[in-house]
Amino acid sequence: MKLGTRAAVCLLGLLLVAIALGVAIPRDGAKEPGEHVGSEGERILLVSGPIHTDIALPLTGKSRARFGFLEESGLPIDRPDALWLLVGWGGRSFYIETPTWSDLKPMPIVRTITGDRSALHLELAGAIDPSSPQVQSFVLAPTAMENLRSAILDSLQRDDFGRPREIAGAGYGLFDRFYEAKGRFQILINCNSWTSAMLREAGITTGLWTPLPVLLSLSLDLHAH
Repeated sequence: MKLGTRAAVCLLGLLLVAIALGVAIPRDGAKEPGEHVGSEGERILLVSGPIHTDIALPLTGKSRARFGFLEESGLPIDRPDALWLLVGWGGRSFYIETPTWSDLKPMPIVRTITGDRSALHLELAGAIDPSSPQVQSFVLAPTAMENLRSAILDSLQRDDFGRPREIAGAGYGLFDRFYEAKGRFQILINCNSWTSAMLREAGITTGLWTPLPVLLSLSLDLHAH
């Protein structure tokens, strides 16, 4: 076996070990005394795609109040058929400029690899089937739900008046908005890493390193308790 081939095999082996350990080693959520994840409370959903995950928050009165700034941007959060608020974090260029795979361009890919500013995507959704293979469901106690909402809101960049910085003209349609977010996107510390961090704020244990949706889902199943 040639030296270059051996090196490639070794790197692949190290990556597979890192992935396995990242899923298997638990990283506990930020639980407080009396906080729990159980059968009673508010339900959230983890919605997984091929490379990206969103957290779906139920649009209760509390969530509508905490995310009331969306009304100012023209997003009709009080619509009776708006049942969920989908929230995701990601690299600004790729996230905004690639609504579908047919929109893929070279520069967003380059920025995804080399690093990019980040954005938070907020989208209204109707009914979501919790039994779908792409959906995982969690029931949070009130404190855990409030911790999750606060952590998501703390991910937003704000102006001098405390208002979230909307990215003007960005969006996939009438019912979503993009905002400037804290943190820098890196390919190894990416959108799914952010999702993991948010779930931990709600007291949910994830794997130590879950950069892909399938790895995050596996870790959640493995460490469920």
